[in-house]
Amino acid sequence: MAFFRELGDRVVGAPSILSADFAHLADEVYRAEQGGAKLVHFDAMDNHFVPNLTVGPMVAASLVRAVNLPIDAHLMVENPDNLIQPFIEAGVTSISVQPEVVRHLHRVLVMIQDGGCEAGVALNPTTPPEAIEWALPYLDYVLVMSVDPGFGGQSFIPEMADKVRRVREMYGLPVEVDGGISPETAPIMVEAGAQVLVAGSAVYKGDPTTEMRRIIESFHKAR
Repeated sequence: MAFFRELGDRVVGAPSILSADFAHLADEVYRAEQGGAKLVHFDAMDNHFVPNLTVGPMVAASLVRAVNLPIDAHLMVENPDNLIQPFIEAGVTSISVQPEVVRHLHRVLVMIQDGGCEAGVALNPTTPPEAIEWALPYLDYVLVMSVDPGFGGQSFIPEMADKVRRVREMYGLPVEVDGGISPETAPIMVEAGAQVLVAGSAVYKGDPTTEMRRIIESFHKAR
């Protein structure tokens, strides 16, 4: 399975299910797809690394079976080693982990890639890009958090645009961004070099098809 390695120079939008109606999750994803989404962002949280508790591999497996879009799993958890294999078996396309809490990052990234998924790291707002320099050979993408991880609806941190530029300059990998992405902030991140724009609250505050389309149109105009 490949998504990030096949992006080329495309820029795409991805709904974050964190803000979706979980009682109608597949339909919520379908409606965002109708608005032009190309990927689904799946946040797994453990109430330890972040002060929130969400969903895990079983829900991911159900969503994989129910929707047509690839699933990108972001593990905001301590000890992600224990969840890598279950998420691989769930059928997700890509998995990112937080280097701030991974003891053996090389081992985890190799585990993800050996399982047939693309491997990424998610950088908290104050984690420097230099922290992942020696992981570069084992990475397919970098996720830059433009809010503190844990909850949807937070305000965009404007300094993260410069961080996206820095990551692109250093590593040349596809950059995904997540946090406070809206029709106003998406063009800023695309100008900085981001290629996958994750949006949750901005998509699911109204009709997901309409709101997803608005975000995508905003950054296409900016290009």
